[in-house]
Amino acid sequence: MAVNLLPPDPAAMLPVAGVTLGFAEAGIRKAGRRDLMLMQFAPGTRVAGVFTQNSFAAAPVLVCREHLRANVAVRAIVVNAGNANCGTGEQGLAAARATCSAAARLVGCDAKAVLPFSTGIILEHLPVNRIEAALPACVKSLAPNHWADAAAAIMTTDTVPKGASTAATIGGKRVHVTGIAKGVGMLQPNMATMLAYVATDAAIAQPLMLRLVKEVADRSFNRVTVDGDTSTNDSFVLIATAQAGNAEITSADHADYVALREAVLKVAIPLAQAIARDGEGATKFITIRVSGAQDDAQAARVAKAIAHSPLVKTAFFASDPNLGRLIMAIGNAGVADLDTSRVSIWLGDVRVLSNGGRDAAYREEDGARVMKPAEIDIHVALGRGSAEQTVWTCDFSYDYVKINAEYRT
Repeated sequence: MAVNLLPPDPAAMLPVAGVTLGFAEAGIRKAGRRDLMLMQFAPGTRVAGVFTQNSFAAAPVLVCREHLRANVAVRAIVVNAGNANCGTGEQGLAAARATCSAAARLVGCDAKAVLPFSTGIILEHLPVNRIEAALPACVKSLAPNHWADAAAAIMTTDTVPKGASTAATIGGKRVHVTGIAKGVGMLQPNMATMLAYVATDAAIAQPLMLRLVKEVADRSFNRVTVDGDTSTNDSFVLIATAQAGNAEITSADHADYVALREAVLKVAIPLAQAIARDGEGATKFITIRVSGAQDDAQAARVAKAIAHSPLVKTAFFASDPNLGRLIMAIGNAGVADLDTSRVSIWLGDVRVLSNGGRDAAYREEDGARVMKPAEIDIHVALGRGSAEQTVWTCDFSYDYVKINAEYRT
């Protein structure tokens, strides 16, 4: 069960002018569930994406990169759940391209104007015939208010669909930003095992799109982890339709760029947090803040070392104040010349470590108390500088092992 996470309210998911969404049941892995999603964009839409750093990147990731390099204006994306189309060689590449061609024929665009995405079982060939048969139903259901339905159609082991939306005034115009995501396991920053799509009707120059998608990813999806494993299919795509009527944003130094970035972050951060809240078997949502680092990279390294530790995560599942595990993880973060006598740690409002030693006022029952709630904050102060970073994660429960042990059964 996800930690304090509800499905998105369809009425709260603001439509983005120039974007329509459709869905269908293709029977890719299981019958009777939505597992295919099509998103169509108005002409003139700008698209940018960031993808997995895993060397075994899946066929759809390779085709997405290829199509984006072709500099053809993207008109649609196709997402299937249930099959990752990874480890499938040339046949997998052909399947991803065939999916694009089938969608392009229905949408009326070049095949390179379609981006394919897949999520699910690895080392299984994609049933392209089922996707082709279901795509007309996706087209028939295209509508601007189908964000919540689209979020449900891209789920795998997710227990809750994930969506977020906001509005902002940019250049004197009302701008909408709405996004959906999926992901619960094989999850670690750079990027998390996830698919995420965030769209806005703001007008922004294409050269700034890649900068914006990277900046947003670094402050949201690259700060979430479940188990420390980087997936083969990770993708985060930013879409800008230029339908809001604002003057095109052409400079990252302009106030409109900053306003748009903050609006996109208001959608991306809750989506990233939702992934950790819905981590496989999760019972606790944990926020890890590291301050006093020499730079952002150092702060993130320490936070991730804590978030990746199975010993830390199992202790939080049991509400066991075995705080030596936190110290161990910090010490294993690879921070050169760390002066441990300057390190302090808080669990919620309880200071447990003060200047490298157990805080004089700390009692184990206080540690157990603050570890019991479903949401827990950890703050580590390194005493080395002014940089600060936050990472979101979850605990490891018995169900995490069960879900992953039985993933293919």
